[in-house]
Amino acid sequence: MSRQTNHQRSGLRGRSVPGVTLLAVLALTACDFEVTNPGPVADAFLENPTAHQALANGSKILLSDALRNVAYTSGAVVREIFPGGSTGSYGITAIEQTGVLRFDQSNWTNHQRARKVAEDAVERFERIVGDISSYAPAAWAAIWAGYSNRLLGENFCAGVLDGGPEISSDVFLERAEEWFTRAITLGAGAGVPEISMAARAGRASVRAQLGNWAGAVSDANQVPDDFVFNMDYTTQEDSQFNRIYWAGANQPYRAHTVWNTFYENYFTETGDPRTPWGQNPDIPRGDAAIAFLAGVQPGSRAPWYFQLKHDQRDSPHALSTGWEMRLTEAEALLRDGNWQAALPLINKHRVELGLDAWEATSLNEAWTVYKRERGIELWLEGRRMADLRRWDETNAPGDLHPLESAGTSSDPEPPSFLVANRSLCFPIPRAEYETNPNLTLPGGA
Repeated sequence: MSRQTNHQRSGLRGRSVPGVTLLAVLALTACDFEVTNPGPVADAFLENPTAHQALANGSKILLSDALRNVAYTSGAVVREIFPGGSTGSYGITAIEQTGVLRFDQSNWTNHQRARKVAEDAVERFERIVGDISSYAPAAWAAIWAGYSNRLLGENFCAGVLDGGPEISSDVFLERAEEWFTRAITLGAGAGVPEISMAARAGRASVRAQLGNWAGAVSDANQVPDDFVFNMDYTTQEDSQFNRIYWAGANQPYRAHTVWNTFYENYFTETGDPRTPWGQNPDIPRGDAAIAFLAGVQPGSRAPWYFQLKHDQRDSPHALSTGWEMRLTEAEALLRDGNWQAALPLINKHRVELGLDAWEATSLNEAWTVYKRERGIELWLEGRRMADLRRWDETNAPGDLHPLESAGTSSDPEPPSFLVANRSLCFPIPRAEYETNPNLTLPGGA
């Protein structure tokens, strides 16, 4: 059954671009139906330059899987979406519904594999080819190494490198900066300006997270408003679907809803095409009961308001955009106290879209609307948790919307249903503790 059948469209749709066809190698023998498992690819095969682009593409596929899972789970934790009831398969676990991420539910397999495959690929290419200054596979591997490290640095509380001791997540951000710097040069040399521009935007984002605002602004200034660099998905199998879409496509999952989030009323009031959602009167509720919700009887199901930003199995996630860069420039100004200069940058995309501009009369008010606008611009892209963490660690002024604010531990019914100790990063996963001799399970677990 198609999504058009299952969903009643709202009339406004999110960004949708054609997916990039992933490399596939198929060997078919006429009338021979014997299946042979070839086993692991021989390392010697990867020495052949004809396999190098495929190796770079492999790191992208690993990163795409890691990103889709981070975007979905973190979106639930920071309340970009609300749980629709189910807790298994594509659902949101009971503990995640309260905004908490535990080490025994965390995972970074493909996050780390994407990083390792991309980094090792560049080293391999350099060893085999020699001069890689104009070698496109190396440029692509470098950009994926940058974004893989950014994903780890933005979203994990701490980490390890290749079975080593625990390190700060800032190490991944620093590595991302190094790889983005290299990708800028390699992309230019290979004649792929898209890579160089994406690397500059990616480097701006990690420099901001590291507190290097002068460097972040220097990079952001060079990225045009209309620049978009996406992570593509495919329709071939569910491991390559956009997870946010698939978990709420009613095929069969209705595991999340826009109900009871800031974006519910915001879209109703503004029609902002960046935050679209819809309803189906024939399927009004989520796919399972939730034990307790304010305004909903115990054992009832939450209203199902399905997001429409990611409206196909192959809807892309934005890795970097020019509009994000304008907001990075605005945050740098806010941090300097120059809210009057920041406000036009905060509103620039809104003006482009014909939306009412945010108003502010003080630094605190400007920070508040900035936090709203950045959430709108990067909704469901797997970036909000890093923003909240940065603002929390630097005591940034301004208020979050009540529906994305954690409640107090004494409040039995916080407006957002998020507990006071809401997570702002993923912990090192249990599997790493159990296999890495340099780590000790927390609390003797």
